[in-house]
Amino acid sequence: MQKVVIICGPTASGKTALSIELAKKINGEIVSADSMQIYDEMNIGTAKPDKEEMQGIKHYLIGNIKPTQRYSVSEFKKDAIASIEEIISKNKMPIVVGGTGLYVNSLVYGIDYPEIETNLKYRKQLEQEVLEKGLQYLYDRAVEIDKEAMKNISPNDKKRILRVLEIYKETGKTKTEIEKESRKNGIPYDYRIFAINMPRDILYDRINKRVDIMLEKGLIQEVEELYKKYGEKLLTSMQAIGYKEVVEYLKGNCSKEEMIEKVKMETRRYAKRQLTWFKKIENVHWLDGLNEIQNNVKIILEGLQ
Repeated sequence: MQKVVIICGPTASGKTALSIELAKKINGEIVSADSMQIYDEMNIGTAKPDKEEMQGIKHYLIGNIKPTQRYSVSEFKKDAIASIEEIISKNKMPIVVGGTGLYVNSLVYGIDYPEIETNLKYRKQLEQEVLEKGLQYLYDRAVEIDKEAMKNISPNDKKRILRVLEIYKETGKTKTEIEKESRKNGIPYDYRIFAINMPRDILYDRINKRVDIMLEKGLIQEVEELYKKYGEKLLTSMQAIGYKEVVEYLKGNCSKEEMIEKVKMETRRYAKRQLTWFKKIENVHWLDGLNEIQNNVKIILEGLQ
């Protein structure tokens, strides 16, 4: 069975640099498993690697979807497998890299999420309920429907709360039931999974610094330009941490200082959720993010034997 490397871990833990060094060593190409780097024109706030950082290594699923499009887990799985197959056909090693737990799970456990057309009428109804009763009300309803799925979903994660309700409404099955059924189909690759971790205080410090760098690079201007160009069509993409807070600032709903603090806090919370998620994946080899990159490359090479 074809081996496929997966490198996951929380935001700002050094996944990009490690994956590029590994790709150079093993004649690899990289498939992104990041639900926000998939969007074009959203470069700064998603920490998308630029040409220089990529060091000539081909990357797939980065910046190939318009910021106005919705992009589902099932679309990711289909595109990721097509990318993996393309890499294999060149006799190269596929390296899947990213921090989006749902994306990683869809590959590792072979989960097929159904292609559910967004029921705009029901979506509108849910959005109205958020306005009238608050997001917590819908979160509680989602917990009643699918307690298992909601263990991994934050009460602030509007996009995923609505998705749990929509899946149930359209299929009559819970997200958890659908996942269990699709896991029976088998996995086509021998996934070797590595996750990066480091002491929480150091990770949080790195996150805070990364947010400062994003702002220096022009995150506010990036959001302004996107809004000028697309306006309210940016529904899903603007749910990304860093983008939604800047939008609130631009609307005058908070000060710049409050916005910066909120971005840092939400990113730290997200990193914590990512770590919780990846700890649940079976057969993960944990890497020390404070290790020299070459040492971690060596550990991965040994894990590929």
